[in-house]
Amino acid sequence: MNIRLQTAVAVALMGLSAVAVTHRAEACGLNLIRGANGQWQIVPPATMSVSAARQMFLAAAPASRTQAMPNPLRALEPIAGLYEVTLIAEGTPGVANGSVVDHGYSVWHADGSEIMNSGRPAGDTNFCLGTWAQTGKRTYKLNHFTLSWFQSVGATPDPGVPPLPGLYSVNNIFAGPGNISETITLAKDHQSFTGSFTITQYDRSGNVVPGFPITGNAYGTRLTINSPPFSY
Repeated sequence: MNIRLQTAVAVALMGLSAVAVTHRAEACGLNLIRGANGQWQIVPPATMSVSAARQMFLAAAPASRTQAMPNPLRALEPIAGLYEVTLIAEGTPGVANGSVVDHGYSVWHADGSEIMNSGRPAGDTNFCLGTWAQTGKRTYKLNHFTLSWFQSVGATPDPGVPPLPGLYSVNNIFAGPGNISETITLAKDHQSFTGSFTITQYDRSGNVVPGFPITGNAYGTRLTINSPPFSY
């Protein structure tokens, strides 16, 4: 699908020059780039410490405390709730140990479903969905599904439209499905979890993209009605 954008909007929202062309796919922790041979390859995430990543979520202002009544669904399913989540690479060739693969928000619902707001750009699909099951004492398995896209942006307008100054052509192209598998353990106080993750990206033919799977450690901190507001 082609969308023609005015120069001011394109520059302000996408940071593009008049002749910029990008071939990148990012969705829910995936960071891909399309090479000259047409194949997708992983772009190693920038190395970032956990403390540095958490700076994106520094409290903007103190929040007043709310007296909350017990949630009966939380008693039935202790994992249920909203978490600040960080995925850190470990044991993946070509990806430095300690690299932050993703940092965002995840909601685990009491009905066994899950949704994640990834720290990736919204234009490349930053929301993805999952389903979970309890497999042991405070231990859970998550099966999470992603759809990866990339944007090809150029200064050429739609076919058949005479070139006009200040117009861009933006093509959104589906790169392929992906999967994030997590095995995590909820802390005894139910306020955080730790575990492992594996990210696998496929092309549209079902082949695993070079550079995948990515493995590492998953960390989650529960957010509550009294958690402070955060800013990037």
